[in-house]
Amino acid sequence: MVEVVTTVLDDGELRRILVVMAHPDDVDFGAAGTVAGWTDRGIEVVYLMVTDGDAGGFDDGVTRAEMAALRRDEQRAAAKCVGVSDVRWLGYPDGRVEATLDLRRDITREIRRVRPDRVVMPSPERNYERIHPSHPDHRAVGSAALDAVYPDARNPYAFPELLADEGLEAWTAREVWLSGGPAVNHYVDITERFDRKLNALRAHASQTAHMGDGLPTMLRGWLSANAAAGGLPEGRLAEAFQVVNTA
Repeated sequence: MVEVVTTVLDDGELRRILVVMAHPDDVDFGAAGTVAGWTDRGIEVVYLMVTDGDAGGFDDGVTRAEMAALRRDEQRAAAKCVGVSDVRWLGYPDGRVEATLDLRRDITREIRRVRPDRVVMPSPERNYERIHPSHPDHRAVGSAALDAVYPDARNPYAFPELLADEGLEAWTAREVWLSGGPAVNHYVDITERFDRKLNALRAHASQTAHMGDGLPTMLRGWLSANAAAGGLPEGRLAEAFQVVNTA
């Protein structure tokens, strides 16, 4: 692991990590290799998918309801590839996510339930050099999730119904990892876990099957560039994040 910031929590301090993403497959494109490393070290990782991904896919013969069910199954299968068994869903409409108070409350609820030390989410900022991570749903989820981490989840007076009606006490997540944004300050070497990342992405057959042998080539290109930017030796592969101290 290459660290270019000094505030990253040591994995040995962590018990649980919550990953909040907009669509099935988002976590696997951005962070599956890193997640595999965490679960290998005995850290519990929970996935929270804001949508079912019903606006994805390439087959007009599949209804949107069928696509949603398919993508849920694909995400569960992908999660198993990297050691994650707890996958949760909020059911927001794919392609129409906004950073509303309702979404902030729903993410806050899961933060208080899971009580994570670290939360992974999409960057709320647009990346003009690589536009694909800046899907509007990604940015909306990143904005709402960051607001849920700070200040909502830790503030007992934010969404008081979560405590009064559900018994969910305030919780402070100490660190956020942003994926896909324009600023990067942390690189994770996933070379030995590349095959697990690839298998996780192949589990999303409705989204990746058309890529065939081009998928590993594309991934190696991205991950090699990340590794070079992070100062890793030639031949290494890395995922990239912006780490934010939220303690």
